[in-house]
Amino acid sequence: MIDRLAPPTQRRAYGRGGINRVESPWRALSVPYVSIMLGSLLPFLLMADVMPLVPPLGYLMFLVWRMMRPGLLPLWAGAPLGAFDDLFSGQPFGSAILLWSATMIVLEIIETRFPWWGFWQDWFTAGLGIVLYIIAAMLATGANLTSHLLIAAIPQIVLAVLLYPLFARFVAWLDRFRLSRTRRIG
Repeated sequence: MIDRLAPPTQRRAYGRGGINRVESPWRALSVPYVSIMLGSLLPFLLMADVMPLVPPLGYLMFLVWRMMRPGLLPLWAGAPLGAFDDLFSGQPFGSAILLWSATMIVLEIIETRFPWWGFWQDWFTAGLGIVLYIIAAMLATGANLTSHLLIAAIPQIVLAVLLYPLFARFVAWLDRFRLSRTRRIG
């Protein structure tokens, strides 16, 4: 009777034979940066003629990684990732560097003030950050903020805010892949 209730010794939280395994350091360090850069490249493939419909996916991926894993990206990571995004977004060079770095600083300040967050607070903070980022990116191009321009940006803003849970799920999957155990020790 006790043997049926006791779990077998081969079942572990990390699968079979998980004692002598460790995650790949190369994969653990590169997956967040590569996924953010691929997110910056994706809107380049999906261009619209009249108005931008595709939200800034690189920035959205950057926000999700920063919110789900706060200590993973260093504070200076906004500058090189923003520079990469500037190369492919069509924005003036330096706008994403400034905005992504400012995002990192603001999120760091918010996180020190409110260390325990839930999903709804993350979604609200990301939504507010996306709205401010899109408006600041419009100002960085030298455009005058008129009511017509803001109305044209509403579909992009709404789509970006609604995509946050999907991106959070995708980043959670990438994080599990990043930390999965692959190498044998010794």
